[in-house]
Amino acid sequence: MTRKNILFLLMALSAMLLYSCGEDFLYKAPQGSIDQAALMNEQGIDLLTVNAYANLTENGWGASPFNWTFGGMYGGDANKGSDANDQSILNEMEQYNVSTTNGYINDKWAWIYRGAKRINIALQTMAQVEGLPEAFQKTRNGELHFLRAMAYFEGLKVFGPYIPWIDETITDNDPKVHNDIDIYPKVLEDIDIAIRDLPEKQSQPGRANVWAAKALKAKILMHKGDLAAAKPILKDVIDNGQTSNGQKYGLEDDLTANFDSYRENGKESIFAVQFSLEDDNANSGMSLCYPYGGVGAPGGCCGFYQPSNELANSFKVDANGLPLLDNSYRNAPFVDTRYVPGKDEKDYPHSINNNDVAVDPRIDFAIGRYGIPYKDWGVPRTNWVRDINNGGFYLPKKHVYTKKELDAGLGSYGIHDGWAPGSAINLQYLSLRDIILQYAECLANDNDLSGAMELVNQIRTRAALPVNTIKSDGKPAANYKIANYPTTHAAFTNKEECIKAVRMERKLELAMEGHRWFDLVRWGGEYMAKTLSDYVDFEKGHISKFATFNKLSANKTMFPLPQTQIQTMGNDENGNPYLVQPDAWR
Repeated sequence: MTRKNILFLLMALSAMLLYSCGEDFLYKAPQGSIDQAALMNEQGIDLLTVNAYANLTENGWGASPFNWTFGGMYGGDANKGSDANDQSILNEMEQYNVSTTNGYINDKWAWIYRGAKRINIALQTMAQVEGLPEAFQKTRNGELHFLRAMAYFEGLKVFGPYIPWIDETITDNDPKVHNDIDIYPKVLEDIDIAIRDLPEKQSQPGRANVWAAKALKAKILMHKGDLAAAKPILKDVIDNGQTSNGQKYGLEDDLTANFDSYRENGKESIFAVQFSLEDDNANSGMSLCYPYGGVGAPGGCCGFYQPSNELANSFKVDANGLPLLDNSYRNAPFVDTRYVPGKDEKDYPHSINNNDVAVDPRIDFAIGRYGIPYKDWGVPRTNWVRDINNGGFYLPKKHVYTKKELDAGLGSYGIHDGWAPGSAINLQYLSLRDIILQYAECLANDNDLSGAMELVNQIRTRAALPVNTIKSDGKPAANYKIANYPTTHAAFTNKEECIKAVRMERKLELAMEGHRWFDLVRWGGEYMAKTLSDYVDFEKGHISKFATFNKLSANKTMFPLPQTQIQTMGNDENGNPYLVQPDAWR
């Protein structure tokens, strides 16, 4: 979608009321809404499709498909940040002590089924319209099935595969469906329809094309654990894929091109959610996740989603510029040292960079650090961190707008009644860098270690380009060092080392993009539990509150179902609940 389509959303949203008129209204369409007849044409179907896309942007903090809470914070990429009292419901998530009444999991659940409802209404309406152009109908059908597969994929990533499947064959306004089937086959069936019906090119770059559908199918299969089925699809996307506007997929030279309003929908973007500042369509789901400090700071609110100490130190490298796969990056010295300023040094940074420690340059692309230029805002000021004792001294960075974007009207301090920051920066839900590293996993799994490491090195070659070195006064801002793995490295001959290298590369390349916890789950419950246990143990050496945190058990590879939804659904005619909590959460 281009931004002008957002202007149609209010019209499309009113379509949600289209089933509400009956005899009590004397067959008159209610004022201020569009009745069903008005939507039963080509323009109406397009509006309903745009309305389905709009669910990707209309989300609360827990509902965001970029999963800063579920994927990022829960996976150890970041601490909650802010202070202990703000959004205190997130404290239990950060502490691995989630309750079934947590509002964020309820937000996610509602987002999934609101999206499915919009899609189902569009499909139901389209089925009643005769004479639609064949190509138009096929393309819209493909887009709607892509969006529904994406919505349910988000559901099974967070809640596991046993959640209700509600499609266009169910016409009840308040459907009662048991969560007693594995929905993976249903989701894969949807994405296969999308692959069948979607074109290679679209009229607008934000619409999904066939390559986006193939990439999504591969990610679904990877999360399911079916690497054999995902592998040829991933290869096809890498070798032959193109964007909806006809660009051959490729890595951008400049890492920042993927988080830039001016260079959106580029060759690395497989499917991106389209944001703008019009009609508050400015990524409200991440509006908490900007540096603190008010006007003059980038965003100025609200200090959440602070990168963890463990993540920052993961960017340490050895003398050859390679990652420390033995986890010795957790040993001192650390990349930054806390500095406690005197009372008259209000603008002095919270931390001092340790330039004796060599780091991968991507650290300062993913993480805001004191003493390092923060995009074009200059070096961070002390008040950009809300509470150093609660969240540490690192700052989120990838999704935050530049001062240039703010001045151009592409960033804002004031969406949501004027208090929240927002941005026109598109965020990539599917990216080539993600797909390349997933394919590397498949190759490593099949003992093609050289092939896997060639792909890892492809990612590292891009990271090492001069354009990706942050400068201060014309010189590198930190002790940057990065190199490709030589063929003599153990990762080329030892499968275990190769898998470590691939997994570490995903951690570094995709840091703060909401992938981390879902990756840990894919790699197994025991692996996830051990990794997060080590994360908590490391973090408590830097932030004291972590000393009291729980350890997530290996069987909790999903979140609990929201108690509100269990109660709302109630019991069937036999007295059995429609929604049954997973065993791990009973």
